[in-house]
Amino acid sequence: MVGATVLALLLQPALTLPAFAQQSPAPAPAPAPSYRDRLPQDEIIYFLLPDRFENGDTSNDRGGLKGDRLVTGYDPTAKGFYHGGDLKGVTKRLDYIQALGATAIWVGPIFKNKPVQGAPGQESAGYHGYWITDFTQVDPHLGTNADFKALVDAAHSRGMKVYMDIIVNHTADVIKYRECVPDQNCAYRAKADYPFQRRGGLNGAAINPAFASDSVQTPENFAKLTDPSFAYTPYLPKGEEQAKTPDWLNDMTLYHNRGDSVWTGESVTYGDFSGLDDIATEHPRVVAGMIDIFGGWIDRFGVDGFRIDTAKHVNPEFWQAFVPAMLARATAKGIPHFHIFGEVATGDVDPALLARHTRVDKLPAVLDFAFARAVVDIVAGQAGTSEIARLFDDDALYDGGADAAQTLPTFLGNHDAGRFATFVRQLSPKADRAEQLARVKLGHAMLLTLRGVPTVYSGDEQGFVGDGGDQDAREDMFPSAVAIYNDNQLLGTSKTTADSNFDRDHPLFAFIAKLARLRSSQPALREGRTLARAASEKPGLLAVSRFDPVSGQELLIAFNSSTAPINANVEVANGSLNFTALYGQCAPRASAPGSVGVSVPALDFIVCAAEKSK
Repeated sequence: MVGATVLALLLQPALTLPAFAQQSPAPAPAPAPSYRDRLPQDEIIYFLLPDRFENGDTSNDRGGLKGDRLVTGYDPTAKGFYHGGDLKGVTKRLDYIQALGATAIWVGPIFKNKPVQGAPGQESAGYHGYWITDFTQVDPHLGTNADFKALVDAAHSRGMKVYMDIIVNHTADVIKYRECVPDQNCAYRAKADYPFQRRGGLNGAAINPAFASDSVQTPENFAKLTDPSFAYTPYLPKGEEQAKTPDWLNDMTLYHNRGDSVWTGESVTYGDFSGLDDIATEHPRVVAGMIDIFGGWIDRFGVDGFRIDTAKHVNPEFWQAFVPAMLARATAKGIPHFHIFGEVATGDVDPALLARHTRVDKLPAVLDFAFARAVVDIVAGQAGTSEIARLFDDDALYDGGADAAQTLPTFLGNHDAGRFATFVRQLSPKADRAEQLARVKLGHAMLLTLRGVPTVYSGDEQGFVGDGGDQDAREDMFPSAVAIYNDNQLLGTSKTTADSNFDRDHPLFAFIAKLARLRSSQPALREGRTLARAASEKPGLLAVSRFDPVSGQELLIAFNSSTAPINANVEVANGSLNFTALYGQCAPRASAPGSVGVSVPALDFIVCAAEKSK
């Protein structure tokens, strides 16, 4: 009724209008910014494996296949087989993910996989999505292409982004070698010992005589590589001659065929990844084919970015062609900030290794494994806080420097190496459960307030503590039937993984959600320059300033990784004189221009916002 009254007044003659109506009309509010306008560093990412997240459709649990688990891949009691989670389940739980504060979802690979592979007695299933046979379709265990489109559309309607996990390095293990026992380790054969121009070694028959080596990456040269039997004699088992889609992937000359990688030297890029067929990504046909495949997913579904699996196992020239093509495809689709980040796995604080792939490969960003290692070391009391201060100094190594480092997805644990809480428990064996929870919270505080794009692995917010890495870190969020998951002692709850774990009252869920809201509300935390203020060679104080990129406002963040309270003076900008506490207790005023006192409880942190300059 109020609206009708105002309308009636506005329709009266001008001389009788009340005073408020005689004023100039207020400008229309600016339209809400589109999710497309957000920069990569504005996001908070939630990473999940669809099979282990939520079962939204039990009819697809076996992927449309009939038989036992070695045919269907489905066995919800075994950690290495499909459990029934799917894309409809992810869509069903978007409320939950958004309530955590996530603004983007990184969905584990959804492409159609070889259901089961492995040596007899050592079989497991492709529930994780990394054994692809069809790069154009969603795996039937996870749903359909229409289900993925529904997920992307539903996320976009909420202002959330969706990142796909993609693989170009390898396919499922289909190709076998005559000289090796199928599904068993096959020794790597190097190019110097087994050149492209000899069959089966230096003394073998001459083959591919006009091929000028794979360093000449032209269609004309690779057309002369017709015989793939230079190292081994590859073959396709009966019935699997057309196992892969698109069809060009069934051509054995498009693979390296040199045996299993030993993870050093040339085998890093030429070797089969634990038996998976290693694609010859230097071949122009492969480059064009992969651009067509993944450009098609952008065109059809409007996804917002790619996480690239095993990126360091691919030659740089491939990425130098692929990345610009994907960015151009995204721009044409109206996606201006398409986020591409590669996996360059390491267990060390080694930013030089990571940065090399941004400078040489020209990947826009990489997952920040160095950050993960540093935070684990610091929070578990195994290293001083100076470890992360040095990490920030090395941001200069990335192509684009510290600005580029803002777009690195940071994380604490993952589905391969293991969960953060697992590391904390292993490295702090004397800590009771309350202390373990405090340390895990401190790690998440670093994740959500320091530079980079914070990435939360599903289950971490529910206190999951796995037995180790890989399959042991891929617990179900929905009620699990896996005994070695269900005996895990979780943090912050009396539940086990046998329960449904979507508890918004869990202390870690509530803590992460609170910090996510804080991060999203503060430009300094999302996009601000980072300046280390104080650090120690032992567990203790880490103080960092971050600055609003527009106003210059300083936010001081102080962490205490020790088990005793800390009182210290910390340098701040001379103009930062008055402070408001955004988290914890902050001194209201600087002690003097350029210095403020901080008091940080044990295994805790504070966030203090300086008064904005007028």
